[in-house]
Amino acid sequence: MCGIAGFAGKGTQDILEKMTRSLAYRGPDGEGYFFDEKFLVGLGHRRLSIIDLESGRQPIFNENKNITVILNGEIYNFLDLRKDLESRHKFITNSDTEVIVHLYEEIGEKVFEKLDGMFAIAIYDAPRNRLILARDRIGKKPLYWGVFDDAIIFGSEIKALMRHPSFKKDLDLESLNKYLSNDYAPTPGSIWKNIHKLEPATYLVWQKNKQILKNNFWKPNFNVSEISFNGAVAELDSLMDNSVRSRLVSDVPLGIFLSGGIDSSTIAYYAQKNSDSPIKTFSIAFDEKSFDESSYARKVAKFLGTEHFEESFRPKDMIDLVPEVAELLDEPLADPSILPTYLLSKFTKKNVTVALGGDGGDELFAGYPTFQADKLAGVYGLLPEIIKKSFKNIIDILPVSDSNFSLDFKLKTFAGGFGTNKKYRHAAWLGSFSHKDRSQLFRPEIWHTLENKNEYEETDRYLNEAKLAGWGNSVLYAYLRTYLMDQVLVKVDRASMFNSLEVRAPFLDYKLVDFVNSLPYNFKCRGWNTKYILKKLMADKLPREIVERSKKGFGVPVAKWLKSELRGLMEYYLSEEKIRNGDLFNYEYVKQIKDEHLAGRKDNRKLLWNLMAFQMWGEKWL
Repeated sequence: MCGIAGFAGKGTQDILEKMTRSLAYRGPDGEGYFFDEKFLVGLGHRRLSIIDLESGRQPIFNENKNITVILNGEIYNFLDLRKDLESRHKFITNSDTEVIVHLYEEIGEKVFEKLDGMFAIAIYDAPRNRLILARDRIGKKPLYWGVFDDAIIFGSEIKALMRHPSFKKDLDLESLNKYLSNDYAPTPGSIWKNIHKLEPATYLVWQKNKQILKNNFWKPNFNVSEISFNGAVAELDSLMDNSVRSRLVSDVPLGIFLSGGIDSSTIAYYAQKNSDSPIKTFSIAFDEKSFDESSYARKVAKFLGTEHFEESFRPKDMIDLVPEVAELLDEPLADPSILPTYLLSKFTKKNVTVALGGDGGDELFAGYPTFQADKLAGVYGLLPEIIKKSFKNIIDILPVSDSNFSLDFKLKTFAGGFGTNKKYRHAAWLGSFSHKDRSQLFRPEIWHTLENKNEYEETDRYLNEAKLAGWGNSVLYAYLRTYLMDQVLVKVDRASMFNSLEVRAPFLDYKLVDFVNSLPYNFKCRGWNTKYILKKLMADKLPREIVERSKKGFGVPVAKWLKSELRGLMEYYLSEEKIRNGDLFNYEYVKQIKDEHLAGRKDNRKLLWNLMAFQMWGEKWL
């Protein structure tokens, strides 16, 4: 796990070093550079040593030193690929990166089809004077790029691109509109105009004539399998075992994030199964009981016989993190669970350098309450209008609670999303500002340019790509390409890499993803039972209490904090002076949602946190 940066067409060695060193926390164990003075091409790398600690320094070159590669990520099948290449190439390292350079020599861009792993890669092919960028199939590793002044610049995070003098700060209002709706700026856009996130399973070629070509090297499988349920359980068992085992390879200490939910517990089970000694598991505890899961994590650790590490944190520990994390995030992200994820990563890093996590389980197996809500919405839609109106009136008078996923919060969120187009219900349930909210939030002249834009155009595209798989599976695919990739994985990548910790996600092995995508939807969500096949798989492998417990999530008591410990920060960033000086938002509306929340009339936690996250980002970067 590392940080990469570079350019082609314009730049100097000094610029390259500044770009790369802005990512020092992603790779504290070393740095390396390649710079071609003739064609003005630079590749920079910050290293977090995981494989081949002694000789794996990047960039890596071929024998003739005319092909150069840098990698952020891990290639899990590199040893198998290397065996085939060793008879034809001279290897000087034991790293996974060197496999890429020799494989590229032989098969060109088809190299990416052969790689099993999480990666962001840059290759400079000097004989053809072209730069190639590639991102893994699921979008696990970040890769930003943009073209300015006839030069292409790229990096693992936007802050690296900002160090290039050609970078232009120009806020993208359409991406801001999508951020306010979704809590993130979706791929392929970013919060800045002309800065893009490279799409997953895609490689980009920057030609010597300065043309850009993009191609996919993998497409998900949407053909629904006719496999029996018992056969699917057996195959899932094999794929989970293989995925976890391949991700246990490391030359540095390794552990497991363990929350006590079924996803992380599943990873811990297969990790312990494939280990000759007790694996290390890590969890954190909180004083706020409605947000604490530590007792479940301890139960799983004891059941599996792991070496368990736990640390307790006070609310103040997370609150103190807010400005620190905001300072590091160079694109706004309105997910407050980045705070406990940061604390967990910092605590875990004291003992290991690599951790396995359960990300992807909810998106693959329909684990969120929104999938139950989707079925409920179908029933709700058949009710007479008078009953719907009565139901809404009852919801409106429910007392506001600050608890994690309280009844009033869930019911009001459900009711708010029901009036949305069926295609966008899930996005509305997960997101923050509705179309109506944003019409009041933006200044009129700005909203006039945005009101007819489709803030869910990415959802449309992914639903259409997977339409042959049926409604349920197409919704799961949209989750995989939006909420998972642009919110969950970004949160985990930034929180872990800010602490120089690599996190691997066995659920996101592309072979496992392909298999689960191909299963009938009712294998995943049957009746009101989510994660049906995963629960059946783990029924005899984990305590029943863990398998059957309902979804909790890595929550943070934001609603409560905004009325107490975080109130001063909220009042500062959402003050009349700051809102009016920003020249984007209508202060009267901002004041209204603040007052409603503080008075307990409405739970506006998501709206206020979303807006605060943007304002904090803007003060640092805008």
